[in-house]
Amino acid sequence: MATDQTAPAPNAELDSARPEKSMTIGAVCKGLAQEFPDISISKIRYLEDQKLLNPRRTPGGYRLYSASDVVRLRTILRLQRDEFLPLRVIRQELASGRAGDPDASVAPGAKSSVVDKRKRRASVSVQGGGALYALEDVLEETRANPELVKELADYGVIKGELRGGAHYYDETEREIIRAATELARYGVGGRNLRVFRSSADREAALLQQILAPALRSRNPERRKQALEALENLAAVASHLKHLLLIRDLRKIAG
Repeated sequence: MATDQTAPAPNAELDSARPEKSMTIGAVCKGLAQEFPDISISKIRYLEDQKLLNPRRTPGGYRLYSASDVVRLRTILRLQRDEFLPLRVIRQELASGRAGDPDASVAPGAKSSVVDKRKRRASVSVQGGGALYALEDVLEETRANPELVKELADYGVIKGELRGGAHYYDETEREIIRAATELARYGVGGRNLRVFRSSADREAALLQQILAPALRSRNPERRKQALEALENLAAVASHLKHLLLIRDLRKIAG
């Protein structure tokens, strides 16, 4: 059976493709490989399965990506890599209009409150972990080493769920694995990430202490407001931690 890889590839380069010219999935994958070394055809297909991409198909079933499809895909990949957003949040970002190239819409030197806000902090969602993914799917999606995943579990960085003898992970833990895989390239192992786990535990305990009465409320409206406040506080805390880290790294850099 024919696959997308065998479809005729266009001769134009990815970034110089004309808007009216479509590209095969193989050409898109090749064109994005320099910026996203872990990109693969299966990953692009997975994003399509998650309803994040909707390329046109030929009568023979081949996927054809327009220039806008490629821009959308690049945005998704950057949100995953740079902000470690789960797909559920990325879907919300795209629905709210964040579907273009983050760098293309702002001229050099121009000021944009939208761009500043994006740089300031990523979205935080605490209500539900979304769908569950089998370990095999997580390994394929993140390119993680199975031994690293085991080590993360041993040190309590991830937990997962055991169902029918198989391990499953939600979107948040899948992105934790993705981030840990990136750190592993620099020799950072699961045991080194215990400091992040401990820090997160202390921060969560502080936020819980602040909002505990409202979160325990039986009033649906009050509890809804408390959850929104929790997400806002989490975003501010995350931003503060980022700023403190940048300050200390600047001292290290001299």
